[in-house]
Amino acid sequence: MGRLQPQARELEEAVLGALMLEKDAYSIISEILKPECFYDKANEMIYSAIIDLSIAQRPVDMLTVTEQLKKRGELDAVGGPFYISQLTGKVASSAHIEYHARIIAQKYLARELISFSAQVQGKAFDETIDVDDLMQDAEGKLFEISQRNVKKDVTQINPVIKDAIELLKKAAAQKEGLSGLHSGYHGLDKITSGWQNSDLIIIAARPAMGKTAFVLSMAKNMAMHHNTPVALFSLEMSNVQLVNRLIVNVTEITGEKIKSGRLENYEWEQLDFKLKDLYDAPIYIDDTPSLSIFELRTKARRLVREHGIKCIIIDYLQLMNASGMNFGSREQEVSTISRSLKGLAKELNIPIIALSQLNRGVEGRQGLEGKRPQLADLRESGAIEQDADMVCFIHRPEYYKLTEDERGNSLIGIAEIIIAKHRNGATGDVRLRFKSEYAKFMNIDEDVSIREFTSGMNNHDILPPPIQPAATGMDFLRPANLNEVPY
Repeated sequence: MGRLQPQARELEEAVLGALMLEKDAYSIISEILKPECFYDKANEMIYSAIIDLSIAQRPVDMLTVTEQLKKRGELDAVGGPFYISQLTGKVASSAHIEYHARIIAQKYLARELISFSAQVQGKAFDETIDVDDLMQDAEGKLFEISQRNVKKDVTQINPVIKDAIELLKKAAAQKEGLSGLHSGYHGLDKITSGWQNSDLIIIAARPAMGKTAFVLSMAKNMAMHHNTPVALFSLEMSNVQLVNRLIVNVTEITGEKIKSGRLENYEWEQLDFKLKDLYDAPIYIDDTPSLSIFELRTKARRLVREHGIKCIIIDYLQLMNASGMNFGSREQEVSTISRSLKGLAKELNIPIIALSQLNRGVEGRQGLEGKRPQLADLRESGAIEQDADMVCFIHRPEYYKLTEDERGNSLIGIAEIIIAKHRNGATGDVRLRFKSEYAKFMNIDEDVSIREFTSGMNNHDILPPPIQPAATGMDFLRPANLNEVPY
């Protein structure tokens, strides 16, 4: 297009000259500049030689740099000792070296963006390339560029102390003393003090333990009982399937009946009455399959900005991908995903809860203790354990035909939430009640449902007259004739 790429050769020469004049100059700009930031190839080679000397803790001056370039076989390529001596003559001091270095870094970033956009433009003209694949690839490469170049400055401790005191006052003002978001489970909240902002929480279990049921129960608690806006990204189920499970959870009508529509008269009344609480709940569902970490970042930012989302739930981590980036193995990709989720939690300053699968190691162990999940059971990557602020396991002994604990207490209908890692607090176990027919987790001391109370009895003998709720705009849920049950 007849344009020169962004560059600042004079500043490059001034920075190199200052590095050879001032003993501590390299420590000032080492995090700002990389060798590839220099537009002039000779300047790039000189800076690489300076890095070699600094790493070896040797002095950096005109003579040592010349000698290092000679060892690298690059002295003639940069213009010989004469060019190096010119560099030191072009600067009087290193007073403004940091400012100059940041300009050079900005020019390099601009060149990277120009190169990136040119590649995308060229591929966009190629009709053999799928546009969706191109978008994934472009998003991944842009994410790489941003991650390589974003640096966060250090913060003096005073404002951080002020923020910590504000959080302390906020927790003290609450009756339960929680500084984070309510999960709706008293025992869990007591250990965690609520889900904390910027935390990555991993909830892991073997298949059929109720991972999705647990987070749906929790999302319902947070949204309906505490008015906390929650976003749920489901990579495994469609939004209709998820909502059906929420309906089962809230109304306590079995999933088989919800799917078939074969409800008794009183169950239509129960559905109508209880479902009104689910309407207008601040729950936002996204069922994009094979969601990439880059799509998630874009959608999460928009949800926080437009809907004030306070918590994000992902079901589940191993179904995500990091397309657009190259990996040697699936473990490396999962590591990138977990690291990116932690970064996103910090950026948005909200808790992110990600479900995860466990490997089959649990199945091979025997006994009550042997079946309890361990951190080593996390599937595909140890980076998940490393990046997470908290790792929780869901364990239901009943699933393994273990119906009593070592004290003889019944384990039927009991689920354990095992907090195996807690970076900022205590670990421990929390017992919850699990109703498999409703895929519902409850506090251990919550009352049993009316269906459990009436189990095996004649409904007409013990049920009160059908509830006649006020008009809710949901009368369409009931057929006109309750005796005509839809198929």
